[in-house]
Amino acid sequence: MSDDQRIRAAQALRELGHEFVRRDLSDDELANVEEQALELLRIMEKAPERLRAHPPHTLADFKMTVPEGDAGEKRQLFADSVVSGSTNPMGLNASLWRDGDVAVLETVLGKAFEGAPDRAHGGVLAALIDESMGLVLAMERVLAYTVQLDISYRAPAPIGELVAARSWLDEKNGRKLSMRCEVRSVGVLVAEAQALFIAVDPGTFLAAN
Repeated sequence: MSDDQRIRAAQALRELGHEFVRRDLSDDELANVEEQALELLRIMEKAPERLRAHPPHTLADFKMTVPEGDAGEKRQLFADSVVSGSTNPMGLNASLWRDGDVAVLETVLGKAFEGAPDRAHGGVLAALIDESMGLVLAMERVLAYTVQLDISYRAPAPIGELVAARSWLDEKNGRKLSMRCEVRSVGVLVAEAQALFIAVDPGTFLAAN
């Protein structure tokens, strides 16, 4: 099975979703879309189920998936991630990298992620923030769960423009990791966040996924 082909198929499905929300289709056009979508669904339902498994050795490679520098080549922690995974057709398809001790996650939010007109849904920004903080955990080579995430929304995040979340470790106290994050778009601060993560044993974490 080709990973490249899976990525291209996922991208096509993402674009289809955004265009479905964007366009005003007639009843006949909607019926045609429905018919073709149901046919695709039948094809998918006949295929064997994929298992999302992350063996223990994954931890050894965790830090390597956060490259230093700029966006460049598309990188991801998990291919099926709803935020940065390139094979998730319902995801944000964000790019990630590290800038020193800061984790960066950047994407252009499409029409399907709209809340108020021409503005990104706050929950979508929350997902972007949470995943960017997860990159910090990868850089620290720590597996942890989000316990608390507090977000202050400062300005609307536009649809169709680059949105970047920058997260960093604020404090570490035993198993407790405190994170901070800023989200900006076109030079404007759109959200700030702080969060508490609790580190867990890698074997316990991976067994639960």
